[in-house]
Amino acid sequence: MSNTLYNEIINEHNLRPYHKQAPAESDLKLEGVNPSCGDVITLYLKTDGDVITDGGYEGDGCAISQASADIMLDMIIGKSKDEALHLSDLFMRMIKEGISEEEKDELMEAGILESVSHMPARVKCAVLGWRTMREMLGA
Repeated sequence: MSNTLYNEIINEHNLRPYHKQAPAESDLKLEGVNPSCGDVITLYLKTDGDVITDGGYEGDGCAISQASADIMLDMIIGKSKDEALHLSDLFMRMIKEGISEEEKDELMEAGILESVSHMPARVKCAVLGWRTMREMLGA
């Protein structure tokens, strides 16, 4: 993927995030912190049984942490908790050890963050929202 496309997607989700607000209703809330750089998010999820029906986040941090959280919410709203955890597993493996092209296709737009795996100082930024969601769902 080109650096231009990477920058466009990160900037779009950072400057005009769709999910950067607490939803009107949520039944799950958890703060995630990246102590190494100060990124912080509070993640909110609304569930109906096993399905994540809405979500949002509040927080401050670098463009990567904020964009990654926004992209994650795009992907998990409407999915079951198990599906959300599966996507999280793929994302974490993509960043830490690599995944197949087929698995990367499952991540859709989140796959653009694969290059973060080559920037050790940014890995914790990219996984902050995903790690918080996993903890929230008990994984």
